[in-house]
Amino acid sequence: MTSHIPNYALYGDVASPSWLDSVHIEQIHERSSLFDFDIAPHVHHGLIQVLYITSGGGEVFIDAQQWQVRAPSLVIVPTRHVHGFHFLPEVDGPVVTAAQQPLESIASVAAPSLLRHIREPRVMDVSGSPRHADALLPLFQAIERERRVHTSGEPTAGTALLLAVFVQIGRIVSSLRIDDMATAGDSERSRKAERIERFRTQVDAQFRQRWSIEQYASDVGLSAGQLSRLCRELLGMSALDVLNARIVHEAERELVYSNLAVKQIAALLGFADEAYFGRFFRKQTGRTPTEFRESARMQLAPVERVQVAA
Repeated sequence: MTSHIPNYALYGDVASPSWLDSVHIEQIHERSSLFDFDIAPHVHHGLIQVLYITSGGGEVFIDAQQWQVRAPSLVIVPTRHVHGFHFLPEVDGPVVTAAQQPLESIASVAAPSLLRHIREPRVMDVSGSPRHADALLPLFQAIERERRVHTSGEPTAGTALLLAVFVQIGRIVSSLRIDDMATAGDSERSRKAERIERFRTQVDAQFRQRWSIEQYASDVGLSAGQLSRLCRELLGMSALDVLNARIVHEAERELVYSNLAVKQIAALLGFADEAYFGRFFRKQTGRTPTEFRESARMQLAPVERVQVAA
């Protein structure tokens, strides 16, 4: 006697072709409450599900493995993976069900590195990566707006927004160094990852204020030496390298996309004068700010079409 695993489009509905509704979104509470928050094992052929648990929690079952989850957590269930849930009544958050093949097709061209995250089931606590997790809910809300509009381009926009969700998922996985279906390893490594994320969050917020490494270290409860060692352990670079990379990234954006003079950009980034900024930028990139701006804008400029007379 063989067991039969039901195949649903959405749990409780008869399966429909995966292309019929390429991106669907609803709240976890809406459907799970219809089944007393107990979703029996089932499978979606051709569809991927992404759940962002923002309140409550429960149990997740995927391919005979079980996890206890609590908010904030992400659950990714690709096509053909048997899964079920036993939620607490207070559970909520968005759940997206989408055609997996179109999502993979776009990712294979635009961001092949995301294919791994689309194809592998995953359950993870995202509280240790607030910098990237905070970007998730606005993306789910944008998918919901597209769903309500129900007009031309809706499937394309929905799939593109879901790909943006996976960009954030990739960043979360990278920041927490998650390499399997578990979360962030042992508690000590998780605490280290949380401190690194706190440091990077503060770098984003304070790099224009020219905070010293000592100030960043104090903010996360470490000495400058401890912070740098932790950065080398988890990121492969020193704390100063992390800070300098963020400053260079912002400088390059301003040089390419703004019309501010180099002197103005230097002041915007907290440098005392243009000469100091120029020396810093050249040391980090090998080019002066002006050389970088000219080269980057040439690459962005449209290629002139020269017509040759017959």
